[in-house]
Amino acid sequence: MSGLSGKPVSYWIDSTPETDYPGLMGDIEVDVAVVGGGIVGITAALLLKRAGKKVALIEADQIVQGTTGYTTAKLTSLHRLVYADLVQQLGEDKARLYGESNQAAIAFVADLVAQEQIDCDFSRQSAYTFATTEKDLKQVRSEVEAAQKLGLPADFVTETSLPFPVLGAVRFADQAQFHVRKYLLHLAAQIPGDGSHVFEQTRAVSLEGENPCSVVTDRGTVRAQDVILATHLPFRDEGLYFAKSFPRRSYLVGAPIDPAIAPQGMFIGAGEDYHSIRTTPHEGGTLLIVGGEGHKTGEKEDTETCYRRLEDYMRQQFGVEPTYRWSTQDIVSFDKLPYIGRLTPLHQHVYVATGFSLWGMSKGTLSAMILSDLILGRPNPWASLYDSLRATPFVSKKSIQENIDVAAHWIGDRFKGLTDHSLQDLQPGEGRLVTIDGDRIAASRDEQGNLHTVSPICPHLACLVSWNNAEQSWDCPCHGSRFSCDGKILEGPAVEGLAPKSVEVKA
Repeated sequence: MSGLSGKPVSYWIDSTPETDYPGLMGDIEVDVAVVGGGIVGITAALLLKRAGKKVALIEADQIVQGTTGYTTAKLTSLHRLVYADLVQQLGEDKARLYGESNQAAIAFVADLVAQEQIDCDFSRQSAYTFATTEKDLKQVRSEVEAAQKLGLPADFVTETSLPFPVLGAVRFADQAQFHVRKYLLHLAAQIPGDGSHVFEQTRAVSLEGENPCSVVTDRGTVRAQDVILATHLPFRDEGLYFAKSFPRRSYLVGAPIDPAIAPQGMFIGAGEDYHSIRTTPHEGGTLLIVGGEGHKTGEKEDTETCYRRLEDYMRQQFGVEPTYRWSTQDIVSFDKLPYIGRLTPLHQHVYVATGFSLWGMSKGTLSAMILSDLILGRPNPWASLYDSLRATPFVSKKSIQENIDVAAHWIGDRFKGLTDHSLQDLQPGEGRLVTIDGDRIAASRDEQGNLHTVSPICPHLACLVSWNNAEQSWDCPCHGSRFSCDGKILEGPAVEGLAPKSVEVKA
């Protein structure tokens, strides 16, 4: 990763202490097992505990170090451009529910922060989706019209605090931003005790039975009446959510900026090659965070260029030098709605939340609200809109193309030419797929020059992985599993790493 600017770590993680919750030791029994220590899992676990349930939160790594720890941390119901499309596809009533439910999620966080005086840099801000071309301006005007008709806090503006001109923007008033890790670490600290637990370094590998369910981990088994799978794509996926969504990566850079010239509010572009912009308090000053350069996981060979373009954009538009860089991965649903509810019609006690489509702060909070209500037998006004068992667009134009892409990686990848040559010229930080004596190998060298050779076949559903040079990882382009250069799991839905391969390096 030569030549990239900034410390390669999320600001949210770098500015908060590490957690040190114990791992599971043997078998236990609780009322609810929650798999995944991000915003869905932690919020749901706390809500259920406060309702009297004994809960076990299970995290494969450390809490709030997955996608939630690598977010932009915007709490808004303005999800770039969505309402005009929702009105057209679903009708006004369902589009209104979408807006109301995300507004309710913002209010939930705001109320909790105020009631418990959580120090998490929470502040109310306006959110903007801005246009810089006539084509995008037309979409922005349509979004304003649709949002206002739905009763959302939208208006059209032509002036913003951005340092460059815009043709217009849709503005949602009274939205919010926060330091998500500070917020969630406060919530998580209240879960252990009275029969409830938080377990780190405990990977769930299978799910057995129903009422009670058994979550089998690499350190023991958790038996529970109900289970929540809050792991993006669920590691147990009889609901075929991998066929109703796709994984997408995006990149962020952060830089100190003079508060006097920092933009006020949260911004995102309306065009295809859009950027996300916000600020946050930082060491007595202000940190500017710019995101963008998104692409489907595993489909860009040179991911370092994504960071370089973001760095250039930050320098050109704001005149500041990046001191942080990080990337993240989201699951995008085909119909713009997350899947929240039961895993399949046959599962009465196993629940899922996935497909947040890059807006996980509001949708993740909303998921926890809905799932806790379902488990507690309480009515929820938004559960039906996001029902995970709803009819889904398997045959939409977008879903057909996404699944064709998956098929190409699953079948076509097996027949593309993989070079059979020496690994001597493989440089530190490089990775490639090769064949050696007829055996296919994913080969890479770490920054210290050590050679790592592993199977190139993702253990989830047998797609070929591809090298991500910016993150030094092997990424699956089919469903988003990611692995370190030596094959360890970085991100599911796979529950096993890439198998090691022994090779002899020829001169």
